[in-house]
Amino acid sequence: MIKSILLWSFVALLIFGGCNIASAKCLCKQWDKVFPKSDKVLVQKVTFKNRFGLELVGDLYIPKSANKNDKLPAIAISGPFGAVKEQSSGLYAQTLAERGFITLAFDPSYTGESSGFPRHVASPDINTEDFSAAVDYLSTNKNVNPEKIGILGICGFGGFAINAAAIDTRIKATTAVTMYDMTRVSAKGYNDSVDEDARYEMKQNLNKQRTEDFRNGNYKGADGLPEKLTGNEPQFVKDYWGYYKTKRGFHSRSINSNGKWNMTSSLSLINQPILQYSNEIRTPVLIVHGENAHSRYFGEDAFKKLKGDNKELFIVKGANHVDLYDGGDKNAIPFDKIETFYRENLK
Repeated sequence: MIKSILLWSFVALLIFGGCNIASAKCLCKQWDKVFPKSDKVLVQKVTFKNRFGLELVGDLYIPKSANKNDKLPAIAISGPFGAVKEQSSGLYAQTLAERGFITLAFDPSYTGESSGFPRHVASPDINTEDFSAAVDYLSTNKNVNPEKIGILGICGFGGFAINAAAIDTRIKATTAVTMYDMTRVSAKGYNDSVDEDARYEMKQNLNKQRTEDFRNGNYKGADGLPEKLTGNEPQFVKDYWGYYKTKRGFHSRSINSNGKWNMTSSLSLINQPILQYSNEIRTPVLIVHGENAHSRYFGEDAFKKLKGDNKELFIVKGANHVDLYDGGDKNAIPFDKIETFYRENLK
């Protein structure tokens, strides 16, 4: 009887309290990032809910130089698409916190330590909302000035960040780094190479998979990065592999390192394009892209749609898409430029 009570108590704790049931593990307390810990910042695990009731998990980075009564400018950071906060977004958050900002690197819904089932689902609506939920949290943090909040999105979350800036007027400055428009690439392929007939066939296959998923009671994963390279892959796949599948950027909770996206996630990405109202953004936007990035056209086209004189496209000479995840061997991330952008626009 006692064993049964203890077992039920443990299950109840998983469901109602201490652990994230979606990922079936307690929130990690030790330093498990893919980059070294800075001695200039304090880091604390935080949780907050989005408008869909999903609990997001983030790491809050606070400059040690800050006084406890300070109201600092803050930046919410997420991405790349398929990554976790222990990878690129955490590196950006820690570095910008060293430079005097409170930063929040968070796992999007259905990924990493954040909640949501089935796992590894993407949504243009929910992932845009995730940024606004992070702004909710920062706006009510006692050490943050709610009038000085910016966001930064990397890769696919660069597109979602710009989308969030179009709807959330609390966001005072937005940076999109090595940006993808995930809805465009899902619907049209790279360089818009997928036509209407090919897209229809793709939708037929995905909807067939929906039926199979329902029948089988599980969700098939989409193809991810190969465990080993053959040498015949496109260069950008090799670049991704060199980050996600090696010591450089591998993390066990990262979809791109150690999992697969839910295949039918693509349906909403195909059908619900983002950036429809990005031309109405009135706050400053900085788009940063690598000169040699295969994804550069996403950022350039997004920039063309923006209006006003407070928008900027910054091209990093010699950098590819993945170089802007962690700097690569070129130290390619223009942190001075990004810091200046936020200092000028969160004041």
